[in-house]
Amino acid sequence: MDLDIEALKKEVTFKTSRSSGAGGQHVNKVETRVTLIWDFAASALFTPEQKERIALILSPKINAEGYIQLDVSETRSQLSNKKLAIDKLMTLLSGALQPVRKRVKTKIPRSKVLERLDRKKKHSAKKSERRWRME
Repeated sequence: MDLDIEALKKEVTFKTSRSSGAGGQHVNKVETRVTLIWDFAASALFTPEQKERIALILSPKINAEGYIQLDVSETRSQLSNKKLAIDKLMTLLSGALQPVRKRVKTKIPRSKVLERLDRKKKHSAKKSERRWRME
């Protein structure tokens, strides 16, 4: 699935807040933490089936209002945190929209089953030979 980043950026809103962590006094002055908020239900980029799949797979990331919300505070730059948030959303969406591959049932070959049973028989014989018997 090829996602259009520019169109997605238009649907996304960002909120900034003060970030914790390294930065000394500077961290108390600037808002570098970025919260990405996206209303996927109102998105024009995806079909209803895709939206349903996104809702199902990304349900832990969806808040009470029905928005996907991601917090990023990995760097000390607000701009790079915004880029990271977009990348994170793109990764989540591409993973959620991957088609599920059908499982192909396989059967254990008869030779392998017989090998296993033979191994079990030998092991059992070895154990029974070690037993102390009264005669």
